[in-house]
Amino acid sequence: MAPPARFQEIIDSESKIEPSDWMPEGYRKTLIRQIAQHAHSEVIGMQPEGNWITRAPSLHRKAILMAKVQDEAGHGLYLYSAAETLGVKRNDLQELLHQGKHKYSSIFNYPTLSWADMGTIGWLVDGAAITNQVMLTRCSYGPYSRAMVRICKEESFHQRQGYELLIRLCQGSEEQKAMAQDAIDRWWWPSLMMFGPNDSDSPHTEQSMAWKIKRVTNDDLRQQFVDMTVPQADYLGLRIPDPDLKWNEERGHYDFGPIDWEEFWRVVRGSGPMNRDRVEHKKRAWDEGTWVREAASAHAAKQQRRAA
Repeated sequence: MAPPARFQEIIDSESKIEPSDWMPEGYRKTLIRQIAQHAHSEVIGMQPEGNWITRAPSLHRKAILMAKVQDEAGHGLYLYSAAETLGVKRNDLQELLHQGKHKYSSIFNYPTLSWADMGTIGWLVDGAAITNQVMLTRCSYGPYSRAMVRICKEESFHQRQGYELLIRLCQGSEEQKAMAQDAIDRWWWPSLMMFGPNDSDSPHTEQSMAWKIKRVTNDDLRQQFVDMTVPQADYLGLRIPDPDLKWNEERGHYDFGPIDWEEFWRVVRGSGPMNRDRVEHKKRAWDEGTWVREAASAHAAKQQRRAA
């Protein structure tokens, strides 16, 4: 059987494409773009939460936040490793990010202004990530789908941690509940933007669906997230900042207002509140860690010589 026919047979049979299998160049490039963006997002996403580790209100909360940030670093490691199976080098992906040629999730270009943001990021941002990523456990590319199994389990735990933090705030003083409401007011719309542009404006969705890299469209995932989240906000006693939000009995879903796509594209193109700071911090950490990478490489080479 010719390689293209074999590739399509694997896709159609719901089996997995493995690194040793033949694949179209477009499939490989799409996966590199998506996995790299995902990995970059995990690593950059450590910054807004790491910002609060030294200011956590208790040792208990500090330990939880440190564990979560460590998890995000691990997710980046899994994903860069998955990308490397496609023939790219991790260092090259880092350089593309530092040069602004690779993107990461726009959500991480917003500042974390209060402790309530730690709960809201866990509830909304990680909740959106789970909604977006569960389907990736069935991605047609084996290394990516297998990495996503563990990542989704850990992200689910992060989401519950964030929601528990907000429950405590909403059970506290009026000032604490107001802080939680302020955080939701700031993070709601950027969270909806995490699913990407509307299907009609998404250049990659149709082909990714055909290759079974993606399984659900941006708009359907966004609707799932809204339907899941609104009752949770009601339980907290907090208001979703959308005057157009209402239950549509005929559709069986919540209707919600228009998203400010001009803001979305402005942030994606580098003009968000924290774009420059996030990338500069990442580049500085990379440069300061050069000696660690060089020492690790030298140690590995020494072990290989000894084994030989």
